[in-house]
Amino acid sequence: EFSGLLSFSASLPVKGTLRESRQLAASRRLCSGISFPVLSGCLTAAVNLKSSNRNPVVQEFESVELSCIITDSQTNDPRIEWKKIQDDQTAYVFFDNRIQGDLAGRAELLGKTSLKIWNVTRTDSAIYRCEVVARNDRKEIDEIVIELTVQVKPVPPVCRVPKAVPVGKSATLQCQESEGYPRPHYSWYRNDVPLPTDSRANPRFRNSSFLLNPETGTLVFSAVHKEDSGQYYCIASNDAGSARCEEQELEVYDLNIGGIIGGVLVVLAVLALITVGICCAYRRGYFINNKQNGESYKNTGKPDGVNYIRTDEEGDFRHKSSFVI
Repeated sequence: EFSGLLSFSASLPVKGTLRESRQLAASRRLCSGISFPVLSGCLTAAVNLKSSNRNPVVQEFESVELSCIITDSQTNDPRIEWKKIQDDQTAYVFFDNRIQGDLAGRAELLGKTSLKIWNVTRTDSAIYRCEVVARNDRKEIDEIVIELTVQVKPVPPVCRVPKAVPVGKSATLQCQESEGYPRPHYSWYRNDVPLPTDSRANPRFRNSSFLLNPETGTLVFSAVHKEDSGQYYCIASNDAGSARCEEQELEVYDLNIGGIIGGVLVVLAVLALITVGICCAYRRGYFINNKQNGESYKNTGKPDGVNYIRTDEEGDFRHKSSFVI
């Protein structure tokens, strides 16, 4: 049975896959659980790794060390590989004793196996796998997985504040930022005073009616009041830092009902005057075209409304008004 166990451990595949490394680790555990001298070689052939931090968090443009430490190995010259897993794709970081890919020139190996990265960027956030293979007959292998998180400070957000809103109307203020990681939270300020998420929850803002969504940066007034006028700005913040937009003024004004009515009356009076003017001009004949030359005219000696008597001797004779009377 012991010889069968040894043959099982010796016949394991040598490829550095995760499944194979688990099988090798299982064989090492089996060997370590047996105290017979004939199996002492199982203990010395193992490769064991540990890490001081498997979930390092660092801010952008700083340096970070991915800890991978050999605690037990039979060989003094192990084969070391680092791989980067991001978006379901795997790429070499350290292979064939040199830095590969986008980390070339800003990373190095520390203490044989640990990886140090300078000037980290947001694209370095990924899962890194350290694989160590002992160069012996059975090529013992072990690996450790490290998840690196790079935090990005927010940039000044884009704020949208309406210039003027009448009393009683709704108003929406927006704040958006797309660079920060993790996603930032938003807070609004009026005249340098922070606003709560719900005005009803704070007696100081009992004359207001607004709701603030810190996840989206939207500040909604259901009905603005005169007290809501002021200088507004927004701050976007996460674990890496914060940034704010410029102040913008919101004016809340009253509707002038008297002025509106007066304006309507003035417009009606102007329309009435224009109508009277057009009627007068029409009556005076400014809109009637004179007849063109060549049309029929009445005889100049026979004005309209006057009776005439014609005799053979006198010709046309015009009666005077006294004669007609």
